[in-house]
Amino acid sequence: MIFNQHSSLEGLHAPFSASQYHWLRYDDEKAIEIYRNKKASEMGTKLHAWAKETIDLGIKQPRSKKTIYSYVNDAIGYQMNTEVVLFYSERFFGTADAISFKNGLLRIHDLKTGRIPAYMDQLLIYAALFCLEYKVKPGEIKYELRIYQNDNVEVFCPTVEDVAPVIDKIIHLDKLFQSLNNGEV
Repeated sequence: MIFNQHSSLEGLHAPFSASQYHWLRYDDEKAIEIYRNKKASEMGTKLHAWAKETIDLGIKQPRSKKTIYSYVNDAIGYQMNTEVVLFYSERFFGTADAISFKNGLLRIHDLKTGRIPAYMDQLLIYAALFCLEYKVKPGEIKYELRIYQNDNVEVFCPTVEDVAPVIDKIIHLDKLFQSLNNGEV
């Protein structure tokens, strides 16, 4: 038999694929919820890409309370870098949406396009990863973390007491997992 070719779909997964078989047990309401969430996720990916390109090009947006415009304008105004990978190990790394470090102030901004409330934990992890990767002592700098979501900007200025335990946890778990990989645990 000669099978039909679907080269444009190679490497992709359908929202309701065979490997994600749980949808067989969904009622219509659950299937619609999952489908909408996947569509929202796709839109979030597109909005992040647009925001990155807009920031990188320095194209200011109209003054507005709209989440994405505030995020873009603030990142441009603070001369932030976009989509920066912060790396400690192959087990602990992440990508900050927008980040800058100037005059002893670490600024990290995160754009959230979904409806689920966001938490600062993700940004605290980025701050910890920054300190670890760049060998910065967490008590010797200041921080401003921002989440942009639902036409609101949540600002948190953590202290060393907030960041240091995250650093300690990353180091501890990384050593634990390394020991596990080495057959020591």
